[in-house]
Amino acid sequence: MNNSDLADAVAASSGIAKTDARKLVDAVFDAIGNAAAKGEEVSLNGFGKFKVKDSPEREGRNPATGEAMTIKASKKLAFAPAKAIKDKLNG
Repeated sequence: MNNSDLADAVAASSGIAKTDARKLVDAVFDAIGNAAAKGEEVSLNGFGKFKVKDSPEREGRNPATGEAMTIKASKKLAFAPAKAIKDKLNG
């Protein structure tokens, strides 16, 4: 499912125009992205949590040359599903 498919599903279930649904879907993802950029956790009841995790600097290897190199520290966005979603996935 992509953004357009999600917007179509929202439009069908709520009875709004597809263009309005697409704006809503885009606004939700934009809000989640902005909150994550600030380092905030986004908790959606019954769905799950998005939180920013720090990945420390570490040693790695260049796959082309085999040369040792340092991989910079970075931030990652992690998702942890709520129990209701886990239950749907596992029957």
